[in-house]
Amino acid sequence: MSEELKKGLEGVLVAESKLSYIDGEAGQLVYRGYSIDDLAREASYEEVLYLLWHGRLPNHDELQSFSNAMASERAIDGDVLDSIEALAAANEDPMAALRTVVSSLSASDPDTDANPTDRDTNLEKGRRITAKIPTALAAFVRLRNGDEPVAPREDLSHAANFLYMLNDEEPDDVLAETFDMALVLHTDHGLNASTFAATVTASTLADLHSAITSAVGTLSGSLHGGANQNVMSMLKEVDDSSKDPTTWVEDALEDGRRVPGFGHRVYDVKDPRARILSDKSEELGRAAGDTKWYEYSAAIEEYIQSEKGLAPNVDFYSASTYYQMGIPIDTYTPIFALSRVGGWIAHVLEQYDDNRLIRPRARYTGDMEREFTPIDDR
Repeated sequence: MSEELKKGLEGVLVAESKLSYIDGEAGQLVYRGYSIDDLAREASYEEVLYLLWHGRLPNHDELQSFSNAMASERAIDGDVLDSIEALAAANEDPMAALRTVVSSLSASDPDTDANPTDRDTNLEKGRRITAKIPTALAAFVRLRNGDEPVAPREDLSHAANFLYMLNDEEPDDVLAETFDMALVLHTDHGLNASTFAATVTASTLADLHSAITSAVGTLSGSLHGGANQNVMSMLKEVDDSSKDPTTWVEDALEDGRRVPGFGHRVYDVKDPRARILSDKSEELGRAAGDTKWYEYSAAIEEYIQSEKGLAPNVDFYSASTYYQMGIPIDTYTPIFALSRVGGWIAHVLEQYDDNRLIRPRARYTGDMEREFTPIDDR
C-alpha cells in the first residue's frame, strides 16, 4: 500500500465512471460521450437527466413519458411546506433550508423503506427529489419575501416551471431556454466535492435521500458552491463605484482582495461552460437593452487573463446570467443544487451498482507511547 500523501486526494483515482469526462488542458466537458456544447444548445435538461440516468438519449416518446412522470411529482405535501414556511420565517440561509427540505422529503416518499440499492426504486426516488427541489426553493424564496407560494404546473418544462413558481409569471422563451441551458451546463462535473460526498454516503448503503442531503451540505461550503454569488456582488460593487472595471480590479488586487470566478481545480483554460454562458449573458443584455453586466464581466476577464494568466470558470458568467433573469443572488448556490442533483443521483446509482465502502486512510502524526496518568493524579 502506497504511503504517498495526497492532500485533498488531488490526482488520486478512486472510482470509474461512465458519466462525464473532463479534459482540463483542452477545456472539454463530455456527458456520456456527448459534447457539452451540443447538449447545452440542442438538448433539454430532461433529456440530459435521461441520458445520465439511463445511459442513452431518449426518443420522442420516451422523453415525453419521462418528462410527464417527473412533472407529476412536483407538488410537495403540507408538512414539507410548513417546514419551509418556518425556515423562511427564521430567515434561514437558503442552502441550509434546502438541506433540511431534502432530508425531510424522505418522510413522504412511498419507497422510503425499500432496498437502498434497488435501481428501479432509486430512479423513482431520484425523479421525485429532482422534481420537488425547484418547488421547495421557489416556495422558500416567495415566503421569505412575504409572498404566497405558487403551485407548480405540469404543462411547463422543468426550467420554465421553476421560473414560473419563482416569479408568478410564465417566462418568455428566451428566459426559459437560457435557464434550461444553465441547468444542462451544471448537471454533472465528474467527482467534485459534493458528488464525492454523495458517493461516500451511498457506499455505506445509506439511502438516496441521505446521499443527496450529504451532497447539498457539501455544496454549501464556500470553496465549492457560492462563487457566482460572490461574482455578482463584485459586479454590483463595480457598478456602484465611479471606476471602470479594469481600474476597480487593479485597486482590489492592490488591496489584497481576491477576484472571484477565476481558476479551477481541473481546467487550465477557460471553462467550456463559461464560454457558453458568456454568450448567453450578452444575449440577455441585448434583449433587455442593457449589456453593462456582460461588459463588466468581459473587461474583468480580459484583464485577469492578461495580467494573471487565469481563465474564468462557470461561476463567472452564470452570475450575470442569473441576475438578468431576476434570480435573487443568495439563491445562486441552491440553483446549482437544483441542477446538480441530476448528476448526484447518476453517480449514486453507479456507486450502488458496483459498491465498495469508501474508506481511505490517514497518516498518523500524533504522539506515541504516552504514559497514562490516573485522573486523581493529573
